[in-house]
Amino acid sequence: MTTLIICSIVVAILIGWLIFDYKAGRKNHLLTSKYTQYPLRKSNISVFIDGNDFYKDYFENIKNSTTYVHVLFFIVKNDKVSHEFLSILGDKAKEGLDVRLLLDYVGGSKLGKKKIQALKKQGVRIAFSHKPKLPYLFYTSQARNHRKITVIDGKTSYLGGFNIGKEYIGQDPKFGYWRDYHLRIQGEGVTDLQQQFLKDWYDSTGENDLNEPRFSTVSPKGESTHMFISTYGEKLDDHFIEFIQNAKQEIIICTPYFIPGKMILNELLEALSRGVQVKLVVPMGKDHPLVKEASLPYFGPLILAGGEIYQFFYGFFHAKIIIIDDKFCDIGTANFDKRSMYLNDEMNCLIYDPVFIEKVRSLINKDMNHSELLTYSAYEKRPLTKKIKEKFATMISHFL
Repeated sequence: MTTLIICSIVVAILIGWLIFDYKAGRKNHLLTSKYTQYPLRKSNISVFIDGNDFYKDYFENIKNSTTYVHVLFFIVKNDKVSHEFLSILGDKAKEGLDVRLLLDYVGGSKLGKKKIQALKKQGVRIAFSHKPKLPYLFYTSQARNHRKITVIDGKTSYLGGFNIGKEYIGQDPKFGYWRDYHLRIQGEGVTDLQQQFLKDWYDSTGENDLNEPRFSTVSPKGESTHMFISTYGEKLDDHFIEFIQNAKQEIIICTPYFIPGKMILNELLEALSRGVQVKLVVPMGKDHPLVKEASLPYFGPLILAGGEIYQFFYGFFHAKIIIIDDKFCDIGTANFDKRSMYLNDEMNCLIYDPVFIEKVRSLINKDMNHSELLTYSAYEKRPLTKKIKEKFATMISHFL
């Protein structure tokens, strides 16, 4: 009995500390947040939906670089695909280029010390973002840099959902084919992605190159009007709500993790009540424990209100897209979940080019053709064990 009491006290203290740490850490974080809405720009924007096509273009542009390569990824695995990527970076560094690789502390943890040291010897400058630190150890261990930015010679840049690893080209049997959306941006917008990389590099290393002239050149205008938003665990939900409230005809949301919270769910239900079509495209499977279970409680109310939920079955679906009335398109790194809204650093591109939006819409239509429309009768047939998991997943959905 004494042991049980002691254990209960220890657990209660631990839970209390975690709650205090998180709340105090978030309060401190919001005081120093660097949310940025960049100016409207005009760039030439291409979209990649297949990992092999993306890597071919991406690796080739890095190989052809002449002055610098700045790379930020959430995840770089320790596998054959990653080694090819890192080898290219090492070769460019040996040529004398300024090559920097910034990785999330957790997402880049599989790289290994030997590989990191080898890259440094070749001249690659490596840093890690969001290392856990006191006094808010729990909060800082949860806040992740989820951005995926590359800038090459100040002329070509990339932003989107792909990381670096074999699963992104369909070589992991656990996932099969991997569907994602990643942008190549050439034009005025490159300078904004460059600035964001340098901000993150400064936050991680203390090295301030934000006013360095060679990183401040503005490329010629392109065809597509767009704007970047950079979020730090705040204001992303405000943007999502604004998108939904402005919709007149149709809302399309593509996301691997649909965990919007009650407030945004209610906005979607309100949109349905005023005659706006709401369509979700989500994966049939999952790549993390409990994320599917955390999504399911939101599906029922949406289906009953007339929403359509398409479950992509042709592999794993990792796209992060919102399209409003075919007039506005949001593509970037942020998922439609609480973690992206309230914890992660994210970067999204808001695109206002009807020709580009039409192209993306046609790609999503093809994804819907490789999806199963979830019916309420099928939704209701979930076994009791899954419903129990959903309750637990909902409790911790903030951290999934």
